[in-house]
Amino acid sequence: MPDGNGTVALAFSGGLDTTVCVPLLEEEYGYDDVIGVTVDVGQPAAEFEEAEATAEALDVEHHVVDAREEFADLCLRSVKANATYQGYPLGTALARPVIAEAILEVAIDQGCTAVAHGCTGKGNDQLRFEAVWRDSDLAVIAPVRELGLTREWEKNYAEERGLPLEGGDEGRYSIDTNLWSRSIEGSELEDPATVPEDDIYEWTTSPGEGATGSELVEIAFEDGEPVALDGEAMGAVELVETLNERAGAHGVGRTDMMEDRMLGLKVRENYEHPAATVLLTAHEALEQLVLTQEERSFKTQVDQQWAQKGYQGLVDAPLVDALEGFIDSTNGRVTGTVTVKLEGGHCRPVARESDYAVYSEAAASFDEEDVAGGITQQDATGVAKYHGFQGRLARTAIERARGVDTPQEE
Repeated sequence: MPDGNGTVALAFSGGLDTTVCVPLLEEEYGYDDVIGVTVDVGQPAAEFEEAEATAEALDVEHHVVDAREEFADLCLRSVKANATYQGYPLGTALARPVIAEAILEVAIDQGCTAVAHGCTGKGNDQLRFEAVWRDSDLAVIAPVRELGLTREWEKNYAEERGLPLEGGDEGRYSIDTNLWSRSIEGSELEDPATVPEDDIYEWTTSPGEGATGSELVEIAFEDGEPVALDGEAMGAVELVETLNERAGAHGVGRTDMMEDRMLGLKVRENYEHPAATVLLTAHEALEQLVLTQEERSFKTQVDQQWAQKGYQGLVDAPLVDALEGFIDSTNGRVTGTVTVKLEGGHCRPVARESDYAVYSEAAASFDEEDVAGGITQQDATGVAKYHGFQGRLARTAIERARGVDTPQEE
């Protein structure tokens, strides 16, 4: 274990894990002082109140850092990359490096000799935090992982020590909330055969039980980033919060899935992500209008690589810089508006418009005889004759080699 003698900055939520980490860092690791750092990436106000109350009860110096703008900017970067992991929008994964950077800045500013988190050795977050922290000269401490603690042990330890359990007991589920998404896991949800109760959701109403009818939302994009809703310009945070409310009322943005973690474990996860679902859907619809077939095909590969690095919490990796070079180049034309329909838990694009549209209504229309630029429908005859020609030759050669009579030999 690292030598103590100094101050350690702890990623602090006021939950059970970080609550028990405070005395463990002092007594088991020998640190003189522990400071708690809570980073605001869009959590409910109650979580900050809980963290503050728990820190006060533990007599821990508590720092709160507002990183909502930085996190929102990263979320919009992910939209330009159409970033999803195994089918759901990245949320917690994107928040962790933002949180880790903010904690590291506080630790350095406060003269800390170490940083610590309360992650277990089974999840992804330990990797995402430490990828940022291990680029510094500070020691990295992970008491829950290093001491092999279980939730039951932590609860007993907290009760024995008189630690503030009201701030450290999250209930049946492990819930992580930020501006972009809300994840729910644990308890009976760990059984893939369990049908979740509807009360696990807070952002989304059950489709058919919330808003009646449908709603149209027009989203304006500039260089691939959403900048306005229904003609009203908005900053990133306000835009996401507004869409979370409007789309969530229609039940848009629920995911129930089996997720493959970085360490190879398969886990059952439930997510809510209304705004993310709408923005990703709208952005991809606009890309379909303005990008060429070749650009769209290649960008699918680029987007997949970006999402993989985003899931790993490595959004500052050199590869991401290179990927974003292509993403920014193509998204320089992703400017225009997309109208989406919200209805019954679904979000679908129903209209799109851009000055950069790679589209000709006259060329595509069945009501026009010719195509464009002197091209006529008859010109397609030669193309049709060649289309599939090599495949036909291959089939003939295979049949001949097998001794099968071919049409040419009859």
